[in-house]
Amino acid sequence: MVLADLGRKLNAALSSLSRAPVVDEKVLDALLKEICAALLESDVNVKLVQQLRQKVKAKAKAYFESGADRGKEANRKNVVQKAIFDELVQLVDPGIEPYKPKKGHPNVIMAVGLQGNGKTTTCTKLAVYYQKRGFKSCIVCADTFRAGAFDQTRQSATKAKVAYFGSYTETDPVAIAAQGVSKFKKERFEVIIVDTSGRHKQESELFEEMVQIGQAVKPDMTVLVLDASIGQAAEAQSRAFKESADFGAIIVTKMDGHAKGGGAISAVAATQTPIIFLGVGEHLTDLDRFSPQPFISKLLGPRRCKLSIRDWREQIQNVMNMGPLSKIASMIPGLPQDLLQGSDEEGSLRMKRMLYITDSMSAVELDSDGSTASPRGSHGAYRASQRGSGTSVREVEELLCQYRMMANMAKQAGGKNGWMSAIQAMQRSMPPGMLQQMQRQMRGGGMQEMMKAMMGWTGRRPSRYGGNATGGMGGLGGLGGLGGGAGGMPNMGDMFKMMGMGGAGR
Repeated sequence: MVLADLGRKLNAALSSLSRAPVVDEKVLDALLKEICAALLESDVNVKLVQQLRQKVKAKAKAYFESGADRGKEANRKNVVQKAIFDELVQLVDPGIEPYKPKKGHPNVIMAVGLQGNGKTTTCTKLAVYYQKRGFKSCIVCADTFRAGAFDQTRQSATKAKVAYFGSYTETDPVAIAAQGVSKFKKERFEVIIVDTSGRHKQESELFEEMVQIGQAVKPDMTVLVLDASIGQAAEAQSRAFKESADFGAIIVTKMDGHAKGGGAISAVAATQTPIIFLGVGEHLTDLDRFSPQPFISKLLGPRRCKLSIRDWREQIQNVMNMGPLSKIASMIPGLPQDLLQGSDEEGSLRMKRMLYITDSMSAVELDSDGSTASPRGSHGAYRASQRGSGTSVREVEELLCQYRMMANMAKQAGGKNGWMSAIQAMQRSMPPGMLQQMQRQMRGGGMQEMMKAMMGWTGRRPSRYGGNATGGMGGLGGLGGLGGGAGGMPNMGDMFKMMGMGGAGR
């Protein structure tokens, strides 16, 4: 897998940080030296690596000198890890929103790139991707330079059941592109993908042709198809295409290979253009939507096991954006079922109130594990959160309680990166009818009771959202062979192991 070697080296560096008894400037310098060496070996541009080093060091030093950590090495480690994570995300995230096709409207996408980058195959994958999402998709083959280009388009498009247009007799790519786009617009196609000619190097002819085709079809978005294996050449190549075609997005192909792949990261920074897809295989469905944070999380692996309050807040916001709470949130570990009583609107208001509390927290509190101080303590760091959000101390306590329950679940799932995938794996692995049985029991006993049974939690704090934090659940059948918890519920670590998710020791 591309960048797998980089991921291993970054993991090794972060592991050395975790083992360090004291985190000072010397340890920080040694860590950054390892991380920068790994990035350079993966063909990431040297200037980008220098900038990353400077930014991480500045963030860490500012935190060390502020004295906010009060000598807690765990807090220092978390701050350094988060700074590294954030700066790695910045490398692949220019902060620019790419064009999104609109239904009921013709969206013209022009693909450009050098020959051999996988452009023609990517065009078909792109058409399949949008077709599966309800768009009426098609392909226009305007590549008249490469022998067999139209044959390849015809074969792959026929296999994918995607409409296509091309010509064996017309030699002018501009004419083919214009005719094809005009034809498909009349036929009310919604995503029209124009495949252009490639060359073996950046020839002036290629760029002139791209400009002419662009003027003829007026694309809504031009996409650069970039080979993950080309290394340092990616920066120069992307700059040359940006100047001529002014592409608005990048698709990186051959991500299933063993190349270093850092050049693609350099291309993003050099052109300030977002990556939108990754080609991860030869099949027509092997096109993954790119998202910066999950990509870096996967690269770093399960080492970032801590689920901070900030992470928890982001997950709550993601849940609220996914759809009706009554359909989704009942399967999210750590969310009390009582929060969802009443209409979806009432459930949303309760969850928003929890978010208001986190909005009033400081950066240090958000990046902590909730143990900085008790809201009732004489030095309670969260008292300001309570006052700033217009809530009570009790409500802040309830929020921290729910956060800790979710953090425990994330820990057993192998860290925050494995948390959502663990939930999905649980649903897939359940015997027929088990999901419905769990939902019935959750409605009867409340989500908090289910969570306590799952994790063996023995707290007795009453819940503000209704019900009592004590009580158990009836046994769930169909999960024989797993260690039993309170009320007959299996141990979560055993469940994750059963599903191949690993356990808390990962």
